[in-house]
Amino acid sequence: MQWNQIMSKISPYIVKIETPSGIGTGFLCVYNSDKSLCGVATAYHVVADSDEWEQPIRITHHSSKTTKLFKEPDRFIFRSPKVDSAIVIFPKSDFPFPEELIKLLPSEKPLDIGNEVGWVGFPAIDIYSLCFFSGIISARKETLNAYLIDGVAINGVSGGPVVYSTETEGVHIVGIITAYKANRQRGDALPGLSIAQDVSYFHQVIKTINSVDEAKKKKPEIEGKLDEQIHIKTKNG
Repeated sequence: MQWNQIMSKISPYIVKIETPSGIGTGFLCVYNSDKSLCGVATAYHVVADSDEWEQPIRITHHSSKTTKLFKEPDRFIFRSPKVDSAIVIFPKSDFPFPEELIKLLPSEKPLDIGNEVGWVGFPAIDIYSLCFFSGIISARKETLNAYLIDGVAINGVSGGPVVYSTETEGVHIVGIITAYKANRQRGDALPGLSIAQDVSYFHQVIKTINSVDEAKKKKPEIEGKLDEQIHIKTKNG
């Protein structure tokens, strides 16, 4: 699949995230069981101030231009500052997101060095344009669950999805852009490396949401069995 085809596929999942402190990028990554709620993945530093100070977050769906301001009671944030990852949960009814999600790369199958990846985001130099970037995975940082990528990342692109595609398995999201480290060894800033956090944290959150949904589904059955047991004990007693 060519990069232009990949862009067409992922664009409906992309959102711009605005807070009183700045802007960032995110993508749809999870639904609850009845799809009444959805979750947008991003870098934690994009929403950190809003999370800490209970400030509003504005989310704009790129494809439809639908925008919504969420105050603190109207959204919930799963976050991990340690790996600079977060998922913002809010009502799905506010946005015309696709029904099917793009798969996350399995945590046990990280990409090898040398693979080409692409990413998208809203750079601060033009916050109204969704821009595409690409580069090569230079290294895998196992202790940080992150990749170093030979490619550019600009303020505002943080939280944007890093994607990889094969002919057999299609498009997968492998991580999010979290930082760009310029080479400053000799004074002036020279080309550096982008840092992409992998999707392992998002897998954990999705499992949590799925387990809560499963528990809610089983609750009537469990309560029914408990009521039956109580009735039997009361009758026998």
